[in-house]
Amino acid sequence: MPGSSLIMVGVLAQRGVVAIGLRAMEGPLLKDLRSQRNTRVSGPVVVYCGSLSCHNSHSSSMASSVWSQEEKAMEAIKDALRALRQRHLLEEGAHGPAISALSKPMISQGSEWKEKTEKLEIELQQCYKAQSRLSEQLVIEVAESRTSKSSLQDKELLILGLDKDLSQTREECTRLQQELEEKTKTLDLLITENKEVRSQLEVMTNRAQKAESENKMLIDRWMLQKMQDAERLNEANALYEEMLAKLKANGLENLARQQVDGIVRRNEDGTDHFVESTIPSTCGHRIHAHEGGCGSILFEYSSRTLFTGGQAGPVKMWDTNSGSLIKSLNGSLGNILDLAITHDNKSLIAASSSNNLFVWDVNSGRVRHTLTGHTDKVCAVDVSKFSSRHVVSAAYDRTIKLWDLQKGYCTNTVLFTSNCNAICLSIDGLTVFSGHMDGNLRLWDIQTAKLLSEVAGHSSAVTSVSLSRNGNMILTSGRDNVHNVFDTRTLEICGTLRASGNRLASNWSRSCISPDDEYVAAGSSDGTVHVWSISKGSIVSTLKEQTSPILCCSWSGIGKPLASADKNGYVCTWT
Repeated sequence: MPGSSLIMVGVLAQRGVVAIGLRAMEGPLLKDLRSQRNTRVSGPVVVYCGSLSCHNSHSSSMASSVWSQEEKAMEAIKDALRALRQRHLLEEGAHGPAISALSKPMISQGSEWKEKTEKLEIELQQCYKAQSRLSEQLVIEVAESRTSKSSLQDKELLILGLDKDLSQTREECTRLQQELEEKTKTLDLLITENKEVRSQLEVMTNRAQKAESENKMLIDRWMLQKMQDAERLNEANALYEEMLAKLKANGLENLARQQVDGIVRRNEDGTDHFVESTIPSTCGHRIHAHEGGCGSILFEYSSRTLFTGGQAGPVKMWDTNSGSLIKSLNGSLGNILDLAITHDNKSLIAASSSNNLFVWDVNSGRVRHTLTGHTDKVCAVDVSKFSSRHVVSAAYDRTIKLWDLQKGYCTNTVLFTSNCNAICLSIDGLTVFSGHMDGNLRLWDIQTAKLLSEVAGHSSAVTSVSLSRNGNMILTSGRDNVHNVFDTRTLEICGTLRASGNRLASNWSRSCISPDDEYVAAGSSDGTVHVWSISKGSIVSTLKEQTSPILCCSWSGIGKPLASADKNGYVCTWT
């Protein structure tokens, strides 16, 4: 340190003698020491004192002193010198000879001690430098310690926050565990209830199976009863035919016809309207009516106007004289599978694959009703021959429904077991004929929904059912490529028509009877239309113009033309 003195106190204990060496680097301290000494001093100041036992306590106090600041060192040195001086004066006489004997070798060692002192001074300077470096390092470490302390405080705060979050999470976990326990209890309760419901379901299933077996038994008994009723009806029909023969013999043929038909068809003027049909042979017009196929065609009563229905499009109205389009009836959905028109030509009804029936006003072209109630596609429809109010429809939901057009809803429903492809109302509108997938022709009372009679007419599905104009015959066509003519009174086959090349194209291939009830026309999958004579049972004409399968045929009520529609959407009129 600046202005400081270097003081070195050495205590040597050897052979019972204590040596203490002091050296003052600065002038004032050395002069003070020399003035207080009675002995001669040259170079370093050396003092030899007493024996080891006399100076043991003083040597211990001097050896245990430490480096301190300059003022404290000077005071300590002065006190030590005074004490030494007093003891030296007291013991100088006793130790004089020893001192003189030792002073000579000690003087000679003064130079060595000086060199050692200089080395120690150099080491002390190095110690100061090391102390300064350590001080700087200490400052840095103190700063780092403060930084670490601040970081430690931040981490303690973070730990407190995390502890708080942990406590909240534990509370949430406890709450969720409680909710889980509640939901587990609820689930156990639901499982128990489910088991109970399953047991009840098994009981109900057993009851349903038992009821179904009983129902089947009742149906069998009911069918047996109906067969017996049919036999009685056949007997009644035979008796009726016998009576009719007697009436004919008495010249009352017209009266017998009225009794058989129930009603004589009349035109708008109120007179009987019977025409003679011509055998078609020539294609008058070839009309591209619909894209994707034409599945249903129908003529107006006593008119050459033709209606056509196709896939996902409007019903179109055509003039067959010119082959031009009159109008389109929009508003339907799905494919049109069948068409029917009221006897006054005012309302047109279409059966659609969208499970609905659409009723148009022909004059305005607007939809009057959308009849809903079927749950599957509606494949057949017919209208009463003398009433514009009642309509029947059949669908693949295994039902026949009776509709009231004035009210716009269903008034009765007939249920059966086999899907129905075609239906036809009787002349009086009280019974309906239905052709089914199982090949049977069934006769129903539409008011009571009861089966009146049933006959197995085909070995495969029935595709078409058509009633003759006088109501005495009904024509059925089947996928077995056979066309049967039934007597409506007895449901007995009175004619079977077939051709080697005639193969029906679909489950809804429609055949037709001519207005004079003399001819039958049916299309084939090779695009050919065959015309049979009912009385002869043979083909009288084969019409070939279309190349794709024929889906339906319709004969105009005035005797001509005959129309046929194919799978490509083309319609041909034949005269």
